[in-house]
Parts: sequence; structure tokens; C-alpha cells
Amino acid sequence: MTDPASSTNLPLYIQTDAAATEFFRSLEGQRLLAVDTEAASFHRYHDRTYLLQVSSRNLTAVIDPLTVNALEPLGRFLADPEVEIIFHDADYDLRMLDRDYHFRVSRVFDTRLAAQLLNEPGVGLAALLEKYFGIVLDKKYQRADWSRRPIIPEMLAYAAMDTRFLPQLRDILEDRLTQMDRLSWAEEEFALLTGIRFSPGTDEGFWKLKGAKLLRGQAIAVLKELYQWRDQQARHLDKAPFRVLNNETLIEFARLQPRDLTALSAVRGLSPETVQRRGTELLAAIERGLAVPENQIPRPERGVRTRPDPVFLARLERLKLARNAAAARLDLAPGVLCPNGILEAVAVANPASVEAMDQIPELRRWQRKVLGGDLLQALVEPVTP
Repeated sequence: MTDPASSTNLPLYIQTDAAATEFFRSLEGQRLLAVDTEAASFHRYHDRTYLLQVSSRNLTAVIDPLTVNALEPLGRFLADPEVEIIFHDADYDLRMLDRDYHFRVSRVFDTRLAAQLLNEPGVGLAALLEKYFGIVLDKKYQRADWSRRPIIPEMLAYAAMDTRFLPQLRDILEDRLTQMDRLSWAEEEFALLTGIRFSPGTDEGFWKLKGAKLLRGQAIAVLKELYQWRDQQARHLDKAPFRVLNNETLIEFARLQPRDLTALSAVRGLSPETVQRRGTELLAAIERGLAVPENQIPRPERGVRTRPDPVFLARLERLKLARNAAAARLDLAPGVLCPNGILEAVAVANPASVEAMDQIPELRRWQRKVLGGDLLQALVEPVTP
């Protein structure tokens, strides 16, 4: 089979404002567009949108936002409630579009979410393209650095595949959702996606590293110093932090606390080149950590511990069993039918009727309709003989 993402099947590549204006003008009157974004967080410290892919039913373009500023028409298409915007796994793209351009979407169709509600065996785009169109994508560009220029033709063709077939895939999945009487489920989920916004969140720093909370005493202070050093280097070099020094090596340094270049070289995961170029800086960071007074060593935040409520836990377990039985009956993954977090909200509310479940904001209307009776029955405490 010919690779569809080849240089012989190139999309329209837009690198100027004039070309972008002409392209968007050609889309006037369209009521359905597929959109995708490409970033480079795997490669860069300062991440942003490095490519925008847009497809109508008969035209695909890859837009270079590094050279194109005339993107206002795209924002208008996205905000138009008469235009359905198709994404595959919309969450990340919606956050990127909000963060970088303050673009908001009014009407969404998410092919990944639709596939989940249909219990597709593979919900990734590659799996769906192969199943429904016989297209096998070359995986070598999955971790490509989209920030690099120029972009080779094969990478452009690969990027275009993220949207080129989404309109057709959307039609197939919508038909199947309709046949299974699940389109209303999907539409409720799609409507919730339009409220997604970018949020920088809370940076927990070095505590997020695997193994950090297992360290004790001075090792914690050493890890903090090493983490801050790595972050400064990554910011200066505009590299993803793990490309400066991986997390496992940071933890090893904190645990072993090497004091000279020989001991530093013996730590696994550290290349001789890094020892030569950065060894002195790493040793200085370790020394700073070792010099932190004991009363200034960071402590992880501890949540307030409460005694487990056996009645609540038993109620939650009954809800899970009811959910799992319904999922098997409906041929759905339990977590797709109703995630555990929503079951916990139901267990806390402990509603006395299906109608009272309307007061549980986490519970979708479609979930209440197909699952409410099962959950209500599960909430009833069994009579002890």
C-alpha cells in the first residue's frame, strides 16, 4: 500500500498572510471543518502552536503560525455555532487554541470521544484510519519536532493526515451512534467540551517527580536545587527539561549525593559529555542542597486524613458493581459509561430518587437516563439477616 502521508500527496502549505486570507475565503459557506494543532513540548521549554491543520470536505491546508498572523477568520469559524468543528481528542487542541489565540469553539464533534461511546477496540486516530479507510500511517513522525524549519514534505503530508479524513470519519461515527441510539450521549459530551479553557495550573515542581516523596532529609533539599538548576538550563536553552537531564538521574543524584566528578560520573544515566560540560554546576547544586538547614528542608503537603467511612465505601462499591454490570450489558468500557469520580459524587449525594440525581452536577443527563435506575437500586443498603 502506498503511504498516504508521502511527498506525492502534499496538502496546501500556507506560509503567508495573503495565502491564509485566500484559503479562509475559500471556506466561506462551509458548515463543517476539521482542525488540529501541533506543538513541541517534547522538544521545547517554551511551547506554542507550531502548526495548524484545517480541512473541509474537499480541501486540506497546513498553516505555519510562525509566519502567518492573519488567523482571525479561523477564530470566526471556530466561534460560529453554525459551523461544526471536528477534532480527534479535542481537549488538548481546545486548550492550545485558547492559550495562544484566545479562540473559543461553539460546536464540536470529537471523533475519539465518539469512538469511545461506540466501544471501538482502538480509539486512536491511526487505528480508526486503518479500520475505516485502510490507511496505515508511518509512526516515525509521532514525536517529530514541529518547531523546526524548514518542514520536510513528508512531515507536512503526515501532519495533514490528522484532519484530512476527519469529515468522513465523523460521518461514519455519527451514523453508528444514531443506529445505536447514542448520538444524544455524544452530543451532551461534545457540548461540555466547548467550555474547556487553558489553565496554567499549579506547578508542584520537584514533588511531581516519581520517587521524590520517598526521599528523606537532606536529599529533598538536594533534589530541589538540582530541579531548579535543570529548569534554568532548560529555559535558557529552550529545551524540554528531560532533554537537559532526565528525572531518574535527578533522583539518583539526590539519593547518592556525589561530591566530586569521579562519583558524579558513576551515577547511571549521566553521559561523559554532560559530566565534562555541566559537572561543576551539578556538584555546586548538590552542595547548595546539602547546606540547607534542617528546619528549611521542604516538606510535602499532607492532606487532612479522615477516617474511612465504611458505610460510604460500601455504598461506593455497590455503585461500582452496578456500573460494571450495566457496562457489560451495554458493551461499553466501565470508565466510559461512568467514571469512578462521578460514582463518588453519587455516593456522596446519596439521592433518594432518579429525579434527585439531577442535582448531581457531575452526572450527565444521558448517564442518569441509562444508568440511574441501576445506581438507585445499588444505593439501597442491603438488609442484614
